[in-house]
Amino acid sequence: MTTEELIIAAVRVAGALLVLRWAFAGSLLAILIDFSDLFMMNLLNLGGVQNYQAFDKWLDLTYMATFLWVAWRWQGSVRTIAVALFAYRILGVLAFEALGSREVLLAFPNVFEFWFVFVAGVYRFTPGYEFTMRRSLLWIVPVTLLKEFQEYALHGAQWLDNYRAVDVVVDMWRWVTRSE
Repeated sequence: MTTEELIIAAVRVAGALLVLRWAFAGSLLAILIDFSDLFMMNLLNLGGVQNYQAFDKWLDLTYMATFLWVAWRWQGSVRTIAVALFAYRILGVLAFEALGSREVLLAFPNVFEFWFVFVAGVYRFTPGYEFTMRRSLLWIVPVTLLKEFQEYALHGAQWLDNYRAVDVVVDMWRWVTRSE
């Protein structure tokens, strides 16, 4: 493992731990920190990342494990759905590793991630909301559609593959501060 990979892994693991203290805010921070590797790869020059897609998928398991740890304490349908979605994503990561094709990730989207954030947000902001099985199944539809769109953008169409994260931020800053 390169020094760059070790630094990125340490940051991602530390970010994943936040969810253990703050389910909703920690999950949002863990996901933002998940994206930080795109910036670190642009800014660090310490040996590079050998196979980014595989490296990223394995590091995703750190925040997913903390999400699962918290979700395990939930009750009823939200817990059942969370555990099932986690297992489904693990199957997808294994299939991705076996086949080496990013398109596999379209068939196994990480809906677990979005489901966790959604439920943690509901628990945080409307603690009296009751997740019946019917309500949970109704909510899973838009959550799945949003995640599938993200997976398509990242792994199907690969819209972001030709961009460096730092360059995107710089270009956005220039556009926002442009005086005309």
